[in-house]
Amino acid sequence: VQLQASGGGLVQAGGSLRLSCAVFGRSSNNYVMGWFRQAPGKEREFVAAIFMSGGKTVYADSVKGRFTISRANAEHTGYLQMNSLEPEDTAVYYCSARRALSTKYDYWGQGTLVTVSS
Repeated sequence: VQLQASGGGLVQAGGSLRLSCAVFGRSSNNYVMGWFRQAPGKEREFVAAIFMSGGKTVYADSVKGRFTISRANAEHTGYLQMNSLEPEDTAVYYCSARRALSTKYDYWGQGTLVTVSS
């Protein structure tokens, strides 16, 4: 299984970006796609997750109401719509995947940099 993230870039505070994550090598939708981020000098943190079968979503408190995670099952692709971006959202964003009944994310994409200027 391989994941490929894209969509990062430079945006001003208050702006929006949409990240995409394409999953290769899976045939079923019985997995969870997660987004994590790691800011300079900080530990990686959870951002959001979506059950690809069913669509249940989970968000970190820091992004609730600003970020929306979604999926396009037919393409095995997930999205992270990020609105009202703040400088504190600056980080490398990683998409990941785990089996639906597992708690461990086994598969990781390469990361995409999001920079929010003030």
